[in-house]
Amino acid sequence: MEHVSCLIIGSGPAGYTAAIYASRANLNPVLYGGLQVGGQLTQTTVVENFPGYPQGVDGNQMMIDMREQAERLGADLRDGVIAKADLSKAPYVITTDEGYELQADTVIIATGASAKYLGLADEEKYKGEGVSACATCDGFFYRKKTVAVVGGGDTACEEALYLAGLAKKVYLIVRKNYLRASDVMRQRVATNPAIEILFEHNAVGLYGDNGVEGVHLVKRLGEDDEQRYDLPIDGFFLAIGHKPNSDIFKKWLETDETGYIKTIDGSPRTNIPGVFAAGDVADPHYRQAITAAASGCRAAIEADRYLREK
Repeated sequence: MEHVSCLIIGSGPAGYTAAIYASRANLNPVLYGGLQVGGQLTQTTVVENFPGYPQGVDGNQMMIDMREQAERLGADLRDGVIAKADLSKAPYVITTDEGYELQADTVIIATGASAKYLGLADEEKYKGEGVSACATCDGFFYRKKTVAVVGGGDTACEEALYLAGLAKKVYLIVRKNYLRASDVMRQRVATNPAIEILFEHNAVGLYGDNGVEGVHLVKRLGEDDEQRYDLPIDGFFLAIGHKPNSDIFKKWLETDETGYIKTIDGSPRTNIPGVFAAGDVADPHYRQAITAAASGCRAAIEADRYLREK
């Protein structure tokens, strides 16, 4: 069985940054890229809020740059998905989807979190052309425009409030006849003049010849007074939650009720020594490329310290 000192699982900003730092510390890291090599950033068009790119950068290009940097410094970057993890004792046994087993002295989990979508075919059709799951990432492109946010919880309210500072008009599309959000959030949304809440509405499709130009809505779906109409918008933001990609680790690691891996005292350390979590898989709050990269750096430094102190 192959034995490695540092195994990194995932290839977004957290995974690649961990690989860069682990390589420079002579840990000879092996990184498995996962299903979506480059992570969620490969689904965005222009990234404008990552320092060092004054003109902005294509999300795919940024991930290619990070990958090349990690490779140049000596990281062993591999295609493949990790399907199983045995974290019962060190060295930890990790198995790929093809049944290949490795032993690892340290493991950095950087598997990310996947945005939840409604499941409409149009979401895929217009992804990167008006459909987004991150207002902080893409809201800037909708200044003085009209957008819609789907969701009724705190996240949806936060996204709507953020967009209200940029867009001309924000529609909050809520399936139920109330908001699930906290009282404070409900109050803020209700009193913001740029936000209009559409209760008991379902988005059933999108339309547009040149990116998103509108959303097909149904009011009071399935009721006698059901109404169907089209609402012109420029951007469609999903805010119905994220699912951390942590399922194969849940048997061993402490997670919150959603599945985000719990870390100790704000560090990347988990409840198992030598196992670290970085990026969106352990971050329900920020979910930004820059914070993911920073946590990847910290995870690699912690892994190096752990190995030196063993």
